[in-house]
Amino acid sequence: MKKLNLKVNKIIVTVMCLLVAFVAVPHIDAKAASNDELQACAAVFDGAYYAAMYPDVAASVNGSQLALLNHYVYFGIYEGRNASASFNATDYMNRYPDLAAVYGDNMPAYVYHYVNAGKAEGRIATPTVGADISVPSQYTLLGVYSTDYDATVARATNIAIAAKNVNGTVVAPGKTFSANQAIGQRTTANGFVTAPVFINKEHAMGIGGGVCQVSSTIYAAMKTAGISASERHAHSLPVNYLPTDWDATISWGSLDLKFVNKYSSNIVVYVTANNGKLTVALYLEN
Repeated sequence: MKKLNLKVNKIIVTVMCLLVAFVAVPHIDAKAASNDELQACAAVFDGAYYAAMYPDVAASVNGSQLALLNHYVYFGIYEGRNASASFNATDYMNRYPDLAAVYGDNMPAYVYHYVNAGKAEGRIATPTVGADISVPSQYTLLGVYSTDYDATVARATNIAIAAKNVNGTVVAPGKTFSANQAIGQRTTANGFVTAPVFINKEHAMGIGGGVCQVSSTIYAAMKTAGISASERHAHSLPVNYLPTDWDATISWGSLDLKFVNKYSSNIVVYVTANNGKLTVALYLEN
């Protein structure tokens, strides 16, 4: 596996780590979108179009496809920006007063309605400006999922480090993704700190506590993408950030989360952790 060099607006830029990718982006409001709304936003979103339409955003996120999606979900949608050449939530709201009476200023809710009902009803969400722009997409979103965490406790440090290490990982066709290898060994030398962990169905403290939320969120994104795990282990106790059987615990040198890329193109694993919101997206290079 390697780190990906991405091309945005014909300029080759290097995929940056989590903290750099968000350096020019405000903190995410973790309450802004539910997972169902995130899935809906991902369904209408076109990263290549968004980067071309809004070069200010593209420059601030250094080409990260997930950072572009995050910007739309938590900021762009409220700023009236287009998700693609065929969708604008503000225009959709303005066209249908019956929806505005129900959803008010909850902009992700309009996206959810369009994806799950409005489109089938023949409702129109085409932007009033920018519908004529056509940009070839370089990536196809396979799956995305987010979980919440307390950004004020020690485990948040481990989540941020693990997310940074995994972000931008490329899995070539036929190759295996390993969460352990992507995250790296959990040691103080690598920046990890002591935080709560599960050991033999008991609560304990250990270096790197919290990294399993990253591996578990990767597994959840795999499930939404229809990607089977070649290795996965459940926690010894239930976790509070995912549904039952959606978690994946890891331990250096023993337990791992793995999947094999069965596509003919690279899979790119993006992970961001910001202000209590951990998001994983799996993209296929076109």
